[in-house]
Amino acid sequence: MSKSQRRTENEDLSESEFSNVKLASARFRNVNLSEAQFTDVRLAGAQLEDVNLERVAISNANCSNLTINDANYAGMRIDGILVSELLRVYQAQGSTGGAGKT
Repeated sequence: MSKSQRRTENEDLSESEFSNVKLASARFRNVNLSEAQFTDVRLAGAQLEDVNLERVAISNANCSNLTINDANYAGMRIDGILVSELLRVYQAQGSTGGAGKT
């Protein structure tokens, strides 16, 4: 760990507020962020692995080039549409070759 790096371990920072804080390239392991609120947060290039996003609400987000792999989509909605339904329709069209044909 370099001199400028800091390590916080086994701390309870519940109900803390962080404003104008630089956490670029920070690593979070075994962290509970339940009920946390993120406003005006930049996550470009972030990697999330083995995360529980149950009941998370995302609004006014730039999701360009977002990739989701090996996820449970049960109840997940995009603009009010069930993702499982979107995938079912997409897969059905792909199997019939009907995507984009009139």
